[in-house]
Amino acid sequence: MADLFPDSLPAAPSDEPRADAPLADRLRPRSLADVVGQEHLSGPEGAIGRMVAAGRLSSMILWGPPGTGKTSIARLLADAVGMRFAAISAVFSGVADLKKAFAEADKAAQAGQRTLLFVDEIHRFNRAQQDGFLPFVERGTVTLVGATTENPSFELNAALLSRAQVLILRRLDADALGQLLDKAEALEGPLPLTDEAREALIASADGDGRFLLNQAETLYAANILQPLDPAGLGSFLQRRVAVYDKDREGHYNLISAWHKALRGSDPDAALYYMARMLVAGEEPLFVLRRLVRAAVEDIGLADPQALVQCLAAKDAYDFLGSPEGELAIVQACLYCATAPKSNAAYKAHKAAWRTARETGSLMPPAHILNAPTKLMKDVGYGKGYAYDHDAEDGFSGADYWPEEIGRQTFYDPPERGFEREVRKRLDYWAKLRSERGGA
Repeated sequence: MADLFPDSLPAAPSDEPRADAPLADRLRPRSLADVVGQEHLSGPEGAIGRMVAAGRLSSMILWGPPGTGKTSIARLLADAVGMRFAAISAVFSGVADLKKAFAEADKAAQAGQRTLLFVDEIHRFNRAQQDGFLPFVERGTVTLVGATTENPSFELNAALLSRAQVLILRRLDADALGQLLDKAEALEGPLPLTDEAREALIASADGDGRFLLNQAETLYAANILQPLDPAGLGSFLQRRVAVYDKDREGHYNLISAWHKALRGSDPDAALYYMARMLVAGEEPLFVLRRLVRAAVEDIGLADPQALVQCLAAKDAYDFLGSPEGELAIVQACLYCATAPKSNAAYKAHKAAWRTARETGSLMPPAHILNAPTKLMKDVGYGKGYAYDHDAEDGFSGADYWPEEIGRQTFYDPPERGFEREVRKRLDYWAKLRSERGGA
């Protein structure tokens, strides 16, 4: 189970955990207000906060990384609106379990009790099993709350997604992880760590609250008499933990310096800061994730191979391990630092998402809609569509935009790198579109 308080699937939130229960279980939140790091959802203005305030839930998919609170939120939602809570895991359950859960929910509904059905790892159910949820969700037998670490767009049926709101949980940041350690120390006493080692422990969790609390529990169980420094912590846990001088720069300052050196096309400075992080004990996979981010944010289509290089470096590191695999990380770092830079894709992403939120559900023009039925053909779907492959130059110049907003420009490639060629294509198509009367 990839969640913050995941020891099996817990019972109702009102049940007190056993005194000998794992630390993460004893610290599980007792109300939505206790959930850390997900205020954008659980706060008064968040989707969950608004539903709870209204006293009525809609079906939802909780999508987020491991250890971010998906199971806890599901349990607390049921308690907050007075619903019966039922839980199954797609890892261990089959059709018989689903039928039993739906039958029990139907019986509860007849007695006037609504059921929140929590499905852990919902993406592990196959397409046919996912289809089995539809009639029960549709008629309100259950309010479905699914949890997944995988992209729902790829793993869940479109029909199921259309009946559930996808809510994205964020990886826990340093402040949220620090709050979890504060709660642990309030219960168990101070951790046997220096301030620098405490920061290193938080950084090593990489956003996973469950992992952090499990590591803290290991430290408490060891009855360590003298506080460990970062090096001692790494040795004790047998896990790389970053050793940073908190007063001079710290974990996030080094990351910032490295990313800006990559963006600024200084391969030597980028290599230096990356070496500082890896020598200090930073997780190589964390460094690789940041390289991928730089490849898509700061390079983009100016050099499409940057992303390929970074992903290949990740595979090479997985294959070779340390220290040999670190050379692949070096190669990806140097490639990104020396690649032509463009944030055009990054800016296009922001602009397109903003416009999509502002314009809502505008209909595309009728000529580009499919018409699989006679009725759809009769009302004009697909009428006048120009098949680009039949047009001169393979380009019809048709208008593909909703009439209400007209043509928009999100992507504006600069005259750098491969995007110089992309710019030529866009300018050429704009010229043809103008000549052929397109918008």
